[in-house]
Amino acid sequence: MGKPIIDDELWALIEPLLPPAKPRRFRYPGRMPVSDRAALTGILFVLRSGIRWNELPAEMGCGSGVSCWRRLRDWQSAGVWDRLHEILLAKLRAADRIDFSRVVIDSSSVRAIGAGPKTGPNPTDRARPGSKHHVATDANGTPIAVILTGANRNDITQLLPLIEAIPAIRGCRGRPLRKPGRIYADRAYDYDKYRRPLHAAGFPTSIARRGQPHGSGLGKIRWVVERTHAWLHAFRRLRTRFERRADIHEALLKLACCLICWRTLQRDESSF
Repeated sequence: MGKPIIDDELWALIEPLLPPAKPRRFRYPGRMPVSDRAALTGILFVLRSGIRWNELPAEMGCGSGVSCWRRLRDWQSAGVWDRLHEILLAKLRAADRIDFSRVVIDSSSVRAIGAGPKTGPNPTDRARPGSKHHVATDANGTPIAVILTGANRNDITQLLPLIEAIPAIRGCRGRPLRKPGRIYADRAYDYDKYRRPLHAAGFPTSIARRGQPHGSGLGKIRWVVERTHAWLHAFRRLRTRFERRADIHEALLKLACCLICWRTLQRDESSF
């Protein structure tokens, strides 16, 4: 296998989360399958470079693109990336790198090549098929929850699901973090119908009002989620959705969030 693009420390966190390999039917059925680390290297190469699965270079020693795709499918089904995300968030909290005084949410649209689940006509792209990445971050821009929908879904419909998708953040003694100090969002989330359930649950909100002039000052706080979207789209495979299966694109999206958390844990944000 070529030079790994995943460091040993991160691999030590991922390896225990992977499901055991399926038993082989025969003793000598042919070629041995590639190792999990080699398959993950191929997955990361596709995620970062944006190439198609069948274009994965054989000289990398990661097996075929189909093999890497199947591993990604199985690992997503086993919930590997959700558990890894929770582990990394706990480590960030232990390192005092989680600021839960506020949560900032926003979405970004990407073009989808072909149809498939969680795609829809993008109203900002001449009704071409597209998907939306809905992201919630802490005050530092660390992604703490992500949801995939069709591009025609209104942002407001994902306000409550995004808040519900935020995991309990452990890492310190005592109760895990569950409730942010305040929720910030732009005018797309300005509906009292969705504010009221949040207020009733004890979530204060700062959501820009429709019909009001700009200059509320909320943009000085919300910019971190825009930067997080830029970090996600630095992974070229996420700029355009090529996967017809929603679970494969969701797996790549969650893996990218894990990598952002890992980079934040390892070094300053300036390295992005």
